[in-house]
Amino acid sequence: MSTEIRGLEPKGLWNKFADLNAVPRPSKKEERVIQFMKDFGTSLGLETIEDEVGNVIIKKPATSGMEDRKTIVMQSHLDMVHQKNNDTDFDFDTQGIEMYVDGDWVRAKGTTLGADNGLGVATIMAILESSEIEHPAIEALFTIDEETGMTGAMGLKGGLLSGEILLNLDTEEDDEIGVGCAGGVDVTALRTYEQEETPEFKIGYKVTVKGLQGGHSGMQIHEGLGNANKMMNRILFDGFENFGLRISEIDGGSLRNAIPRESNAIVAIDALHEDVFVSEMNDLANEIKTEYKTMEPDLVIEVSKTETPKQIMDLGVQEGLTRALYAALNGVFRMSPDIPELVETSNNIARVIVKDGNIKVGCLTRSSVESSKWDLANGLRSTFELTGCEVEFGGDYPGWEPNMDSDILKVMVPLYKELNNDEEPHVAACHAGLECGILGTNYPNMDMISFGPNIKGAHSPDERAQISSAQKYWNFVLEILKRIPKK
Repeated sequence: MSTEIRGLEPKGLWNKFADLNAVPRPSKKEERVIQFMKDFGTSLGLETIEDEVGNVIIKKPATSGMEDRKTIVMQSHLDMVHQKNNDTDFDFDTQGIEMYVDGDWVRAKGTTLGADNGLGVATIMAILESSEIEHPAIEALFTIDEETGMTGAMGLKGGLLSGEILLNLDTEEDDEIGVGCAGGVDVTALRTYEQEETPEFKIGYKVTVKGLQGGHSGMQIHEGLGNANKMMNRILFDGFENFGLRISEIDGGSLRNAIPRESNAIVAIDALHEDVFVSEMNDLANEIKTEYKTMEPDLVIEVSKTETPKQIMDLGVQEGLTRALYAALNGVFRMSPDIPELVETSNNIARVIVKDGNIKVGCLTRSSVESSKWDLANGLRSTFELTGCEVEFGGDYPGWEPNMDSDILKVMVPLYKELNNDEEPHVAACHAGLECGILGTNYPNMDMISFGPNIKGAHSPDERAQISSAQKYWNFVLEILKRIPKK
């Protein structure tokens, strides 16, 4: 596995990616990768700093002849989304990612690959290690916890960096130059409920939704991908309306920034209705699969008999929850009126847990416009509060406002055209959370840009990085370093 990846070009990039992917680095558990980066910096004899929240900064002087250029900050995040297929036996806390080559793509065996943002980290590492690449003075910034709260970027204090230009290497289309991004806020609905003893005349069934693609809850929210939580609620709602189905447990989705791929529920129905219930549920499952046959060809919806649960939800709370989940917006709320094809505001109903008298619904609301973000967040809050939930807002972070007069943008656009047969790059804002907006709060005068190689299926086990694109991107990086403006 590692040998195959290490043989790819550019070798410096892929070798560092293989080194990095051998280190477990899920969000919130970055201790090992922080130490890995500190050891890397000190092994090169470079000034290496860990700040008070765990970000790592490595500083490298300019190469000969480049001392008169502006200092640049090269930035990527150390953590990765940890998602795996249901049938994959893998422990993100102890294992390195198992990679393989599939044609022009690098993939992982049943898990996320970590190319988001591992290829950016590896790029910076390869440049720091090289004695041949020309570059101005570099401040390499490796942030933590980007995927689940951006606490690294939020905790970075002013004064640690002196660079005037920031190159964020966290974009996933190699023809895109990012100049803006969405902000976000976590919306969490909570409540308790009384449990009832399951009547003797009821029997147990398990409902399973699986086989969905999942994906990035920002960059792919407009693609029409299936949301397992919404599908499950549709089934449970129908089962209650027609057969008095009662819910015992729900466990759907996982991370807020991943479109949920799977959901499981334990329910109870009247034994008298069993045959017609199974028939009706299978009919509904087929209807849903027909609706999603193009986007979700591997969707599986199963209704199978199981042990009768001992307890079920309070009836009134169940009705309120299923109606709230039906009413709560999932997907695009508003398209940008200013930037063609850009999603302005959206929501992902990412996590639904019902168990042992407790309800938790977790959403991630994103927007490039602060007022629109809070408009949607308050709409969700109102929906869930009407059912008796308490709603909390957390993890709020700002977007990054585009600067079309950026000096580094004026360097990169003509350079991209020069390297790619006069093809125009796509200069755009993205509907995802980049750290630039947050970093800009303490470094307001820093000129920022974002770019990267082609990465598909981020935040899902289908994540893959394109080998030919990585070569294109690497050449672009090297030329950018040569053309950083003078001080």
